[in-house]
Order: sequence, then C-alpha cells, then structure tokens
Amino acid sequence: MRPALALEKMKSKLEPGKVYRRSCFTEMSSNLDRNLAALVRDGNLKRISKGLYLVPKQTTFGEALPEQQSLLTNFLNDDHFVVFSLNEFNALGLGTTQLYNETVVFNRKRVGEFTLGGRTYYFHRWREAPKKLSLEFLVVQLLNRLNSLAEDRNTVLKNLKKKLASYNTRKLSYNADHYGTVSTQKLLKEMLEELKESSN
Repeated sequence: MRPALALEKMKSKLEPGKVYRRSCFTEMSSNLDRNLAALVRDGNLKRISKGLYLVPKQTTFGEALPEQQSLLTNFLNDDHFVVFSLNEFNALGLGTTQLYNETVVFNRKRVGEFTLGGRTYYFHRWREAPKKLSLEFLVVQLLNRLNSLAEDRNTVLKNLKKKLASYNTRKLSYNADHYGTVSTQKLLKEMLEELKESSN
C-alpha cells in the first residue's frame, strides 16, 4: 500500500482518548515504523510506552488523560483485570479510614509500578483475575493486605464478623478461593463457619 494511503487508513482508525498497540496497525502499512513516526510527528498519536500509542483528546482544560480501560487493556494485552484504590476499603464500613495514594491493577500478566498516560499504577499479578470489581473482592483484598494497613487488625476483623451476613457469602468464598492468600482463605473459612453455626 502506498505510504499516503496507509497513513490515511491508520488515521481513519483513530479515536480521541483511545490507546492502541503497535500491532493494531501491522496490516495497514508496509513501513509501519515510518508511518507511526509520521503520525507522532504530526500530533495524531502520542507514544506513551514501548509499543503503546495514545490518540490525544483535547478538552477545555487541556489534553485529557487516556481512557483507563483502553489504556490498561492495551498495556496488558488482556482484559481480565480490575482496578481499585485502597481508599475503597473505607467504603466497606470495617473501620478503615486511612487515605492511600495507590491505585492497584489486579491482573494476570504484570507486576510492579508503572506510570502510564499521566497516572501511576501498582500492578499486582495473580494466577487469575476478575473482570469486574465487587464488594466481596474488596473484602478479600483488604484481608490480603490486613497486616500492612495502618488500622488496628483486631478492630477490622471484629467489624467484619458483625457485617459478614450482609455480604454474599457464596461470593466471599469464591473470591477467597480464587484471589485470596492462604491466610485469607483460612481466616474467611473460619469466620463463615462461625456464621453458619450461629444461624442454626
């Protein structure tokens, strides 16, 4: 395909705010690196990481951050992940009140801290990862991190026992089995057995 036609075809695919992998364009150009460089030079694309390109989106406040779902799906090359802030633990009503500047990406592929598109993420790799965030998943993640949180461990556990019946216990067991550490699995199993005995 002629360079000019390849460039036009690549441009027609671009959506403002979206992130694309280099591989998205391989069938559109016989000289991909040259065409990508031209699109970056002209401001149609912005390279944000190795093999990742953002289509800039302008707002009245300046350039918008990339769409998070698009960014992370393309960075991981996988859509099995959930994103959450440790501050979301506070919404569980278990006695946590600390504010944390940490956004976690629970996923199957990457581990470590990465700054992408103006945001910093902490990637936590696990053998499995859900595609949707739930209260039960957050409870399990809180228990996984219980010893590293600033709050009193015993207070959090006491409050969890009081609220345990308000959660979907089947989902709690599932999330513990799939996304919990060994100690979290053991702890929740004991608590759920106590709840079952007390309800009989």
